[in-house]
Amino acid sequence: MPTVLVVDDDLKLLKMLQRTLMYENLTVLTATNGLEALAIVHTHHPDMIILDWMMPKMDGLEMVRRLRDEGNQTFVLMLTARDAIENRVDGLENGADDYLIKPFAPAELVARVHAMLRRMETKPENQSVTYLDIRLDPVTREAHRGDDLLSLTVTEFNLLHLLLRHPRQVLERTQILNEVWGYDFGGDDNVLEVYIGYLRKKLEANGRPRLIQTVRGVGYALKEE
Repeated sequence: MPTVLVVDDDLKLLKMLQRTLMYENLTVLTATNGLEALAIVHTHHPDMIILDWMMPKMDGLEMVRRLRDEGNQTFVLMLTARDAIENRVDGLENGADDYLIKPFAPAELVARVHAMLRRMETKPENQSVTYLDIRLDPVTREAHRGDDLLSLTVTEFNLLHLLLRHPRQVLERTQILNEVWGYDFGGDDNVLEVYIGYLRKKLEANGRPRLIQTVRGVGYALKEE
């Protein structure tokens, strides 16, 4: 049975989320701030984390940063009342895998949780894939460009894996969102643009040429310029 850690200082919301997720046959752990949540992560190793942004002692953003600095790649769904694009991007850039804006319908949160858990359970193809000087091994979860080992999050790895399986092909945004994130974002693809930016930054380090190309109005393609 998957374990979900829910972190929020709003006790009413926390209890509601706990009941909702337990009804979905999930084991639910709870915390009211980032410090308490980090301790739970270190001892119980949950499968995913639902994390409020604004909390006392340590907010959600700082907690995600610490998790990623430790090399912890547990899926994180960030809850936030900040609906400006720059706020959402800020959360994603600091390591969150997805975000949900308050107020939200419990059914939507449940859908996001199940989508993330499906991503966790999906076993990638075992065959290594390459394109030019990029190599990715799904078994060891390692990716290289030339002689450089790329440090990728789970989402970055899955996104690169998808692109490498379809070299020189234009993949539509909706297709990428459905295959990597597991559901339709309803047209809000800022999350995809952010993660494309992550991959480009890592793939283009040390002056290497760009290989992820934007096809305006359609999506992205892995190919030489």
